[in-house]
Amino acid sequence: MKAILPAATVGVLGSGQLGRMFAIAARRMGYRVHTLSPDSDTPTGQISDKEYQRPYEDLDAIREFARGVSVVTFEFENVPAGSVEAAAELVPVRPSGAVLHTTQNRLREKTFLSTHGFPVTNFRHVNSPESLRAALEEIGYPAVLKTAGFGYDGKGQVKIDSAEEAGRVADALQGRECVLEAFVDFEREVSVVGARTVAGEFTHYGVIENQHRCHILDLSIAPARVSDSTAREAVEITHAILEALDVVGVMCVEFFLTRDGRLLVNELAPRPHNSGHLTVDACLTSQFEQQLRAVCGLPLGSTEFVRPAAMANLLGDLWQTGEPDWRAALARPNVKLHLYGKSEPRVGRKMGHITALASTAEEAARDALAAREALTRLAADVRGSA
Repeated sequence: MKAILPAATVGVLGSGQLGRMFAIAARRMGYRVHTLSPDSDTPTGQISDKEYQRPYEDLDAIREFARGVSVVTFEFENVPAGSVEAAAELVPVRPSGAVLHTTQNRLREKTFLSTHGFPVTNFRHVNSPESLRAALEEIGYPAVLKTAGFGYDGKGQVKIDSAEEAGRVADALQGRECVLEAFVDFEREVSVVGARTVAGEFTHYGVIENQHRCHILDLSIAPARVSDSTAREAVEITHAILEALDVVGVMCVEFFLTRDGRLLVNELAPRPHNSGHLTVDACLTSQFEQQLRAVCGLPLGSTEFVRPAAMANLLGDLWQTGEPDWRAALARPNVKLHLYGKSEPRVGRKMGHITALASTAEEAARDALAAREALTRLAADVRGSA
């Protein structure tokens, strides 16, 4: 494969914070960046050379966009298949439309993983009250019902603990395609961010431990506090999945680690991942630079960690009492602040993150959480003294 070298233009479908950090890495290496999404003044657009404000369904706009770039990649996987096909008529699309087709639908993803022998929780296809009742008879309670498509950060899923709850949920199905999964009583959630080139070169960032709050990633810690054998198995599974899907680019594999030590694949993300944000500060090569290298046919960079690290997400909730106290968070010299350029802070919206580097993962986690707490401590103290 002929490499796409610096000074070329890379196209990004999607315009959120993942694209922003990718664009920063690309521009640092001398590439130009174009982005396309339905929005304007976006996190990615603020960094890009050109921002196309067009709906993904506008295939003429997709083709115009593709004509101006040397390769197309993604920061958002829920792009319509027709849009991907239109871009692929003109330039390489990495990862491919086939990878997106599989991973943007939970049923297709679970079926792919199961048929290829990867460990997943027990699941059934559900699209009616009758099929839900039959699936629950086989899987039992508790179980988790998830919409097949367009779900992230816990959206489109509900836990079912009893027949009464199942009845209420069944009434709302209305023919929607869903997946019913057996509930996993896990010890912790972990992820592996891997990268693969056209030639099959593979690298990874080890196992990252993740803690969620209200289904949204809250804290990531690297390295994860797991056994060496579990870490090796997680990386081996990740490598095998990227090979089976023929991924070119970056993919994150999310796992449940059960209380009896088994790894179960939960979800796939065919792009850089929230849990890998800490690689920007903690690794010789970030996940975003790695994505660029992979899709452009360059050798992959070292994933060595400079120090253990932890990342704490900053949601719009932090702005509810006013502008956060950035000075207080940055009073810790081992803390790095990343803001995404979003003008409207909303509850649950990812506005940025804090990364802390330390001598141990536990210390980094404490510092990241303390820095985030300091953002709103002043406002809380003022309220308390009123």
